[in-house]
Amino acid sequence: MSNLNSENASTLENAMQLMIQTFHKYSGNEGDKYTLSRQELKEMLTQELGNYLGNAQDKDAVDKVMGDLDSNNDGEVDFTEFIILVGALTVACNDFFLEYHEKDGKKDDKK
Repeated sequence: MSNLNSENASTLENAMQLMIQTFHKYSGNEGDKYTLSRQELKEMLTQELGNYLGNAQDKDAVDKVMGDLDSNNDGEVDFTEFIILVGALTVACNDFFLEYHEKDGKKDDKK
């Protein structure tokens, strides 16, 4: 994959670049630079997803997210596990907005 210039990148390509950059912004702070420790995950959840996840400061909430994401049970979240979180949140947000628009009578019948 070539290094894309943000000026020439599509919206989706820019979004992908931002997800990669965001993961590595937090993953390099301690331990393995390619995974998120529990503390790095907590910081990322608080700083980057606080509006969607609510109180990411809650230790039990962070532990639950860590447990749900850490599919290989190594105590860290790798990039693939991180993308699963972002994907699941994106689907949940999409579902929420679809339901919101349907309740408002703004259902879009385009298929």
